[in-house]
Amino acid sequence: MDLKMMKQYLKCSKYIDYSDSEVLRLLESLELSGLEDEYVAKKCFEWVRDNIKHSADYKMNPVTCKASDVLRHRTGYCFAKSHLLVALLRASEIPAGLCYQRLSLAGGGAPFCLHGFVAVHLNKYGWYRIDPRGNKAGVDAQFNPPIEQLAFTTLLKEEADLPEIWPEPHPLVVQVLEKYNTYDAVYENLPDIEIISS
Repeated sequence: MDLKMMKQYLKCSKYIDYSDSEVLRLLESLELSGLEDEYVAKKCFEWVRDNIKHSADYKMNPVTCKASDVLRHRTGYCFAKSHLLVALLRASEIPAGLCYQRLSLAGGGAPFCLHGFVAVHLNKYGWYRIDPRGNKAGVDAQFNPPIEQLAFTTLLKEEADLPEIWPEPHPLVVQVLEKYNTYDAVYENLPDIEIISS
């Protein structure tokens, strides 16, 4: 990927708002200055995974979307937690973007929904996917490049690992997170994209 294309994965924006003072204060407190990108990415990943509570797991409000709001309220869905992780990585001058899977919500079939996580560009490995949603029984996302260990794997034919790396959150994700005010309302209306099979 050329330099011009890579720049989009370093931008500060409405939802990846890493110029926010609290985001920058957190980054400073992690004492990552001058360290290798792999170490910085691991520390940022583990901090978001372990310190921001997943909204549905903990039944927490408010619904967050912007990286700064996720940090301020210490809660977010997988999508929002990913926005914060991308913000921390970009503020550290490490290219990062957003990825999505289509998964069965209960594991056995419909309904299906999107799940959000992160791709980070590491000097040694290139693009590497990491999932900060938060671990729990049956979920063990880790940072161990080049091996990817995401929170979920796709098993059903209607499920999919979507290949794109988005520089900005998917519009459907933003629409849901901004429309609904409570974690349970989001859970009942999680975004989905139908997969067209060939």
